[in-house]
Amino acid sequence: MQRARIKLSSTDHRELDEVCRQIKEIAEKTGVDISGPIPLPTKKLKVVTRKSPDGEGSSTFDRWTMKIHKRLIDIEADERTMKRIMKIRIPDSVQIEIELRS
Repeated sequence: MQRARIKLSSTDHRELDEVCRQIKEIAEKTGVDISGPIPLPTKKLKVVTRKSPDGEGSSTFDRWTMKIHKRLIDIEADERTMKRIMKIRIPDSVQIEIELRS
């Protein structure tokens, strides 16, 4: 039996968890084995810029961070299950990658 590895990533963890919940429901309804969602370490991107462009005045900085949340799901690649997973509405902020393995 083939297995599918589904990698999900997003900056919004609520939308990411909602997509994971939908995939889990599909797996339970079709009766296939599922492991996950496994939370992977959150990637934090930090950008620090100086507020004053000319270098005069006090040294004040703006700090921005963006967190990228990731989940990993392994599931049996049953044809009926995969068709249902492909029909899920995925928000624009969520990236999904499906890899088939034997």
